[in-house]
Amino acid sequence: MIAALASLWRRAVPWLALAAAILLFTLGARRTGEKAGRAAERLENLERTNDALRHMLEAGADRPRDRDDLAERLRDGKF
Repeated sequence: MIAALASLWRRAVPWLALAAAILLFTLGARRTGEKAGRAAERLENLERTNDALRHMLEAGADRPRDRDDLAERLRDGKF
């Protein structure tokens, strides 16, 4: 009986090792995919933030310098 169990165990070990390797590979690939997704999301958020900041800086560069400049722009219809 014990010899039969030992023989069965010896035949099952390689299959168990293969199953464990496949499971670890799958979990590792899933984790890598999740990391890549988070990195892409962070990059997208950073690009949107930088775009908004660039628009604000451009608007600030175009603003009237003082009241006289504002009045002039309003008179010319450029504002």
